[in-house]
Amino acid sequence: MGTGRRGLITIAVTVVCAVTVLAAPGTAFASPTPSPTPSASATPGASSAPTPVTNKDLEAVRKKLDRLYHEASVATDAYNLAEDKAERQSAEIVSLAQKIVKGKKKLAELRKRAGAAAAAQYRNGGLPDEAHLVLSDDPAQFLDGAGRVIQGERATKGLLAELNRTQQDLEQYAKDASAQWERLETNRKARAKAKAKIKKQISAAEKLESELEAEEKERLAELERQAALRAQTEWLDSGILDAIDGEASARGKKAVAYATAQLGKPYEWGAEGPGTFDCSGLTSQAWAAAGRPIPRTSQEQWKQLKRIAVEDMRPGDLIIYNDDASHVGMYVGDGAIVHAPRPGRTVTVAGAGSMPILAVVRPDI
Repeated sequence: MGTGRRGLITIAVTVVCAVTVLAAPGTAFASPTPSPTPSASATPGASSAPTPVTNKDLEAVRKKLDRLYHEASVATDAYNLAEDKAERQSAEIVSLAQKIVKGKKKLAELRKRAGAAAAAQYRNGGLPDEAHLVLSDDPAQFLDGAGRVIQGERATKGLLAELNRTQQDLEQYAKDASAQWERLETNRKARAKAKAKIKKQISAAEKLESELEAEEKERLAELERQAALRAQTEWLDSGILDAIDGEASARGKKAVAYATAQLGKPYEWGAEGPGTFDCSGLTSQAWAAAGRPIPRTSQEQWKQLKRIAVEDMRPGDLIIYNDDASHVGMYVGDGAIVHAPRPGRTVTVAGAGSMPILAVVRPDI
């Protein structure tokens, strides 16, 4: 192993801080091959064989990779949320712009009508209708004119009131549009910041993995499988599966069918199909296909959807993972989920208890 690679492994061990070998009873990991002991006949000063990477080293790497990908997942959620808000704000700005255009046309028409009324008064010698009415000697004309005067007064007042309301509406539309632009800019900066963090964390994880030899990568993958298996076994040993017997709703079945049809497709942060997905992109698109739009991110799914007890969950429900709601999978029954794990992985089936469960939420209540 090169000096750079050994340095990264050492850093991983230091970051983890006093990581011990997987010491759970019955752990089935083979002991590493011991370092060769130099023989008495060895030539003094000769280079010794490189020290093999132990399971302890690889476990430290696994935990560091988990941390890096977890931080990338959190940043991905932040990016997706900012993206979702930006789309809604852009749509609102377009709507406000259309209202402003219509309002300006309406204001121009009202002003034209007001101008026509003023011109008519000027043609009457500047006297208001009431004055012309008083000067009339014809009683019938007087009574007929009185009705027209009242109607005219009402029309004039209505015209002025409508003109004033339209002017106020335009001012409010302009204020709202300005506020939306400010929010849009704030979310643009949030997206840029989240995107930079995602790339940084994923790049660091990929670099760390690239320093491993093929055999070490296989052992690392085995450690990952064993860690997930232990968590799933502990969850099943609690007897929880005996209490879970709910049947999927009609929409739940459609959501499960969509999600499972994506098996094998690559993970890509910020993606929601059709060729690649991130975790919440998969679940949100599955439920959209079932006719029930839900929030885009795992954190918003956790915040906005109805929470239910784990023992009451049924296929189609979403399981939110980690204390920060940074991951989500869809329960498909028999203690399993379908999910998009992380960069470098594909949409797959996993144990529902293989990660720390925060909550279960149901979209179709």
